[in-house]
Amino acid sequence: MKYAACLIAGCAALAACNSSPKVNEKNASVAEVAQKVQEAGTDQSFIRAGKWQSKVTIDKFEVPGMPADVAQRMQGVMAQQQAHSFESCVTQEDVKRPKADFFTGKNNECQYDHFTMGGGKIDALMHCPGKGGSGETTMQMAGTYSPESYQMQMATKVEPGAGGHGGVNMEMRVDSHRVGECSSNG
Repeated sequence: MKYAACLIAGCAALAACNSSPKVNEKNASVAEVAQKVQEAGTDQSFIRAGKWQSKVTIDKFEVPGMPADVAQRMQGVMAQQQAHSFESCVTQEDVKRPKADFFTGKNNECQYDHFTMGGGKIDALMHCPGKGGSGETTMQMAGTYSPESYQMQMATKVEPGAGGHGGVNMEMRVDSHRVGECSSNG
């Protein structure tokens, strides 16, 4: 869940205000999309840097083949975690120069089928090949943003890897808003 939260914080760093230039890429690498977002925003105000408060809600989490009692315990733990929001500091540098690996971590083989951002909306579909025995990951994102808030819906599907193990289906949403300036300790 922490990875997903970082992913959503990345969306905030990539999002520009409603009068922003548009980015519309197809069949592009993560680095290419990050570069296009940087280029499109060089003369525009991105979301406001500062302290952001986010709440992640997991609407669906399925692991095919998982025993029912394990799934029930996992859902209980996840429900407890969802009761809390988290804060993150988005720096001016984050706003101006989003990192290419914000969405994918260290998997630089991911490819966007499409990435569209503009007019306060973002829509993307990305595929990442399996690594370390896991199967291919498909991530779909759609949401809205402004300088002071964003909402994002995400659906992630990890195909079973070698031997048919490790598949996951997850749907989540993030609601985030700016709550002030960052403190000196983050």
